[in-house]
Amino acid sequence: MTQLDRLLDWYATLTPHSVPRAAEFYAADAHFRDPFNDVRGVAAIETIFRHMFATTESPRFIIDERVVQDGAAFVTWRFQFALRGSPFEIVGGTHFRFNDAGLVTLHRDYWDAAEELLQKLPLVGAPLRWLRRRFRAH
Repeated sequence: MTQLDRLLDWYATLTPHSVPRAAEFYAADAHFRDPFNDVRGVAAIETIFRHMFATTESPRFIIDERVVQDGAAFVTWRFQFALRGSPFEIVGGTHFRFNDAGLVTLHRDYWDAAEELLQKLPLVGAPLRWLRRRFRAH
C-alpha cells in the first residue's frame, strides 16, 4: 500500500476521532487551499476538518479516480453531507504534492463553490441560478 493509498483510505473513513492522524499524512508546513480556506500547517488543516464535522451532518468523502506522477497526484472525489437534514454532494478534485518522505506538502482542492454548493442553498441559490441562465450561451 502506497502513502497515497493510506492517505485516501484516511479520507474515506475520516471521523472526528481520526482527524488528529493528519500529521501522519501532512508535512508540518503543508499548504492547504480550497474555495473557503488557505492555511499552512497540520494544526490549521485539522481545524478545517473539525469545523467540517461541527457544521455538517454525516460528512464523508468518496474517492473516485487518481492519477499519480513524479511526486504528485490528482484525485477526483465526491463529498456527501447534509445541512439541516437536506442532503448535498460536492464533486471536485484535489492536487497533492509530496515530499521525499511521502508527506503532503500541497493540498489544493478544486471545485466550483457556486455550482456545487451556493446555488443549491435556498436564499442565495435563486440569484446565482438566474445569473447562470443569463450568461449561458444559447
